[in-house]
Amino acid sequence: MGDGYVKYIWEGPDWPDLRYDVARLADSIAEVAFGHGHLMGRLADTETAVQEQASLSALTADVVTTSEIEGELLDVASVRSSIARRLGVDIGAAVPADRNVDGVVEMILDATVDHDRPMTAERLFGWHAGLFPTGYSGISRVSLGAWRTDATGPMEVVSGPYGPQRVHFEAPPAARLDTEMRRFLDWFNRDADEPAIVKAGLAHLWFVTVHPFDDGNGRIARALGDLWLARADRNSRRYYSLSAQIQRDRTDYYTILERTQKGPLDVTEWLLWFLGALQRAIIHADETVDTVLLKARFWRHWGQVAMNARQIAMLNRLLDGFNGKLTTHKWAVITKSSQDTALRDINELVELGALQRSDSGGRSTSYELIQP
Repeated sequence: MGDGYVKYIWEGPDWPDLRYDVARLADSIAEVAFGHGHLMGRLADTETAVQEQASLSALTADVVTTSEIEGELLDVASVRSSIARRLGVDIGAAVPADRNVDGVVEMILDATVDHDRPMTAERLFGWHAGLFPTGYSGISRVSLGAWRTDATGPMEVVSGPYGPQRVHFEAPPAARLDTEMRRFLDWFNRDADEPAIVKAGLAHLWFVTVHPFDDGNGRIARALGDLWLARADRNSRRYYSLSAQIQRDRTDYYTILERTQKGPLDVTEWLLWFLGALQRAIIHADETVDTVLLKARFWRHWGQVAMNARQIAMLNRLLDGFNGKLTTHKWAVITKSSQDTALRDINELVELGALQRSDSGGRSTSYELIQP
């Protein structure tokens, strides 16, 4: 940097004075506010149980996809059960706890439910430890309760096979992290001078640029953004998942992130992308609410009818969006029952009028829901 050349955004003399054009963001901010208002309005007059299910769906998507972005696949049923258990939401039979799941769930809930609590280094260390309960990421040991040390070299974001890897980004050296994180946390905890949804976008970018941990920085950056989004909503109950939208748009996400981290301190383009992703997340949440309301209507009609646990579980699967056609064979496999038991369960629901035989062709008879 001696000749004044700046490769990464944090190397400039004015870092971290992130700037943006308020006028260019105005339309996007208004669109997000309108979409969010519409979503909240749809849920305002629904039963508490419906609101809980909508929030549970969004939080489950948030936890699953924030890990999926980093290449870690979590079991959806385990995540849903873990969240429901902590929020006191009844979802029927619980799935056994998984400590890898529980750590991510605890981080997301801490960010959203306790969004008004100040952010500290210790709180971040707790989040980080929850992501790596064994102290390892894969086969690599992770330093817990401390910032990274760069003991094995600079912190780099790379892609490609070992050897000719492409370096997308290099983070500030470890020697700067105490100063960098103290400055970040001071800013993060101040009341927002900008709209809270803008501060969420800035927090995400700033944290992932500093990259203070050996691993888990992306997940924590998204959780920090979620915290400021919860403050923007003035509500600890979440009905949309920005992480799920980032996963759907992950190629564009990595492109705009790399371009921003190698660009000037004007981060307007990043914020426009972030606000656009937020708007798309809210639109997608509207579709999730459709499903939740449909499910609520179904069980209002059938809730007093005697059904066994297998039938209730399978009907809920169909209501949540069953992959492919429902056959007696799939019923038997999923419920771990015999073919005869599966057929008896299905025939009872057909006689009740909750299921019907599908008109679609095929070698096996399939069944579909009848909406009341």
